[in-house]
Amino acid sequence: MKWLDIQDITIELCEKYPNDDPLSISFPDLHHKICSLDDFDDDKNKSSERILEAIQTAWIEEID
Repeated sequence: MKWLDIQDITIELCEKYPNDDPLSISFPDLHHKICSLDDFDDDKNKSSERILEAIQTAWIEEID
């Protein structure tokens, strides 16, 4: 997965962290969680606040 694979990342986050509240996770922690996903294979430095925000929003919508 790459940073722009937002839906795939969201699904993986939901599966790996089912009890986490995405609203309570800081962007540095979210970045770490994404980079630790088994299928994540992108440059860790290519993320941005905008990408992390999009992933966080998708995660919130996925659990609703």
